[in-house]
Amino acid sequence: MHIPKHLAIIMDGNGRWARNRQLPRLAGHARGVETVRTVVQECARLGVEYLTLYAFSSENWRRPGDEVSGLMSLLAAFLRSELASMQEYGIRLSAIGDLALLPEQSRRVLQETMEATASNDKMVLNLALSYGGRDEIIRAMASIGKKIETAQLSSLQIDEALICDHLDTRSLPDPDLLIRTSGEMRISNFLLWQIAYSELVFTDVLWPDFGVEELHRAIEEFSLRERRFGLTGDQLQTPET
Repeated sequence: MHIPKHLAIIMDGNGRWARNRQLPRLAGHARGVETVRTVVQECARLGVEYLTLYAFSSENWRRPGDEVSGLMSLLAAFLRSELASMQEYGIRLSAIGDLALLPEQSRRVLQETMEATASNDKMVLNLALSYGGRDEIIRAMASIGKKIETAQLSSLQIDEALICDHLDTRSLPDPDLLIRTSGEMRISNFLLWQIAYSELVFTDVLWPDFGVEELHRAIEEFSLRERRFGLTGDQLQTPET
């Protein structure tokens, strides 16, 4: 089984899982947190170097207030409860998105956890929080534009590398594999720039039911893919001289 260096996951289906059981939506999110714990530990065990989880989108702020506040409370509780495990597994926490929009308590716990795990080097757990791919690109363009206005950059210097250096993910490689759970087959404004050549795997399994077996199945499917990056299969088979 070929392990992706960077795995990204759109964790979808918590609400439907709860509705199917006639439970409140927050119960589905709480069950989804247990899945996060399982998947994070298994990715660390498998040797995934970077794991990015779409935890809260920029559009999710439009959800009912009680659901948003519940999600923020679950985030803080998860970070507190998992700190010891992150230290045990050598996991460094990072985050992308417009983090200034997070409630003060959640933002503080996030920052404290990132600082506490900063020296860990086995795997990076990257949480996308208050994150949207279009918003990320807009913020990157605004930053580049400001540098051009102040003569720190010339427009002639704009290339792919420069844009990458201004994205939230500038310290991360692009994802090798993107998994989306719950049967939905769309990207939902997630890592729009970074997944240009990522392999995509969609599964009908709802996130609270997604476990080690489903994770292995997705990675096995990834292992069977031929990643050509615009080349032909024959070119990949011909060694460079």
